[in-house]
Amino acid sequence: MLHSIQKVNYGSKSIEYNLSFAVRKSLGIKVLPDGLVSVIAPFDADLIEINKKVKLKANWILKQQAFFCSYKPNTPERKYVNGETHLYLGRQYKLQIIEDAINEIKLYRGAMIMKTKKNNPEYLEKKLNEWYKEKAIVHFEELLESSLEKFNKYKIEKPILDIRLMQKRWGSCAKSGKIILNTELIKAPKGSIEYVVIHELCHLVHHNHNKEFYDLQNTLSPDWEKWKEKLEHALS
Repeated sequence: MLHSIQKVNYGSKSIEYNLSFAVRKSLGIKVLPDGLVSVIAPFDADLIEINKKVKLKANWILKQQAFFCSYKPNTPERKYVNGETHLYLGRQYKLQIIEDAINEIKLYRGAMIMKTKKNNPEYLEKKLNEWYKEKAIVHFEELLESSLEKFNKYKIEKPILDIRLMQKRWGSCAKSGKIILNTELIKAPKGSIEYVVIHELCHLVHHNHNKEFYDLQNTLSPDWEKWKEKLEHALS
């Protein structure tokens, strides 16, 4: 048996995992960003013993799955009609669509005034996303610069910043040092965006979500849990 799907019960919950075998001395358990659990065991490992070890790590596995789940964007579908609310930096704005000879978006007294050459939803979505991307480039770069100052003692180089729409993550840090931020973050409060930026910068010091990683995040962003919660509520 080289590859199979297994399952263990932990209280009222069930943990399904992908089991594979390799030349190694000990069992390896990982929770992937999509919530899937990967277990790699030595070739001579017994399935009963593997399940026992997975069950011993069940509490940690469930916490990791909850963490990744809360980190996923879940913005409701928009229809791009007058009166519909849209978020920007944590505040809600009512969309006001005005047919015009130009394309322009401005915020004024709680309204997101959108002058547009066309008023079909697909076109409005495209133009609004372009506006969000423009704003994200400016704000994310500013927050990256200010957040980097907190890492002076670690002497990390300024990472390349990539801003794009992502389906499953608010941000990520590549092994190359590049930081990717989800354009959707521009809809969240600034404190929540800063939390994600600092979270990803911490990965330049500690790549994994280990104790050292969280100790560093707690030191540099003591109220990160508050901003993480605001992020989850703002865009859920």
